[in-house]
Amino acid sequence: METRQTAVPVFKLYGETRHWPTPDLLHCESIADRSRLHDWHIRPHRHADLLHLLHIRDGEVTLHLEGTDRHLKGPLLIAVPAMTIHGFHFSKDIGGHIITLAQPLAGYLSDQLEQLGEVLGRAAHYPLADQPEAEAITALVMQIDTEYRRPAEGRDPLLHALIQALAVHVARRAERRRPILARRHDKGQDHLQRFQALIDAHYAEQPTIESLASRLGMTSAHLNTLCRRLAGRSALQLLHERLLLEAKRQLTYTNMTISQVSDALGFSEPAYFTRFFKRHTGDSPKAFRQRQ
Repeated sequence: METRQTAVPVFKLYGETRHWPTPDLLHCESIADRSRLHDWHIRPHRHADLLHLLHIRDGEVTLHLEGTDRHLKGPLLIAVPAMTIHGFHFSKDIGGHIITLAQPLAGYLSDQLEQLGEVLGRAAHYPLADQPEAEAITALVMQIDTEYRRPAEGRDPLLHALIQALAVHVARRAERRRPILARRHDKGQDHLQRFQALIDAHYAEQPTIESLASRLGMTSAHLNTLCRRLAGRSALQLLHERLLLEAKRQLTYTNMTISQVSDALGFSEPAYFTRFFKRHTGDSPKAFRQRQ
């Protein structure tokens, strides 16, 4: 299993190896917009820290999940948790959206939904044969898409509420049918998830990798090997990506000064924060904020 996972590419987003492109904790786009760029075929891959929720309104897809292919027709929902090997081959008339959640939001939703949140950790597809249910979910997804694309007041909490409502719909649908496919268990995945949880809780303290590895009961070398195998990045890169995501969020959605953002993220001085941000994005914090 380890050999197989090593050969599977780790994507940062849907069909891409580039960095997470948004300061939001979620990304929403139509399936057709992205799939058209890849000739409607997204080859098997996995994400270390992203959750996909696909809503296929109409059209067809050949879904690859953990080595098994199934040909499916809309309407249906597909849940793809982090670390699940998955791929898609869509028909050219596909209609629907893909909503991608970054790990902090996916973890928050799972905690808020308690037992219902377990559905977000299972790879599965759910046909929507009941018309009222299918129409309600379509309306909800369209509202998410509309809200995602406009910078209106209260956008962030409303998007989170809408995503939580969608997760409840997925959970209710899952209760009526056992998941068709579930993730294979890998102890290394558990370690990676615990490491990501530690990053979410302590990134602003800028902990050393050695201290985080110690809390996981392993050496920093072992942690780095695990992160590179499963996430395609080093442990330090994962920590820096989380810092960068939060920096983008603060620069986009708050009026905090550059100095205040730097201090909130644990940098010893604004100049160091500016160098860090520009090294990873190509923009200074000021230029990034103006562009946003």
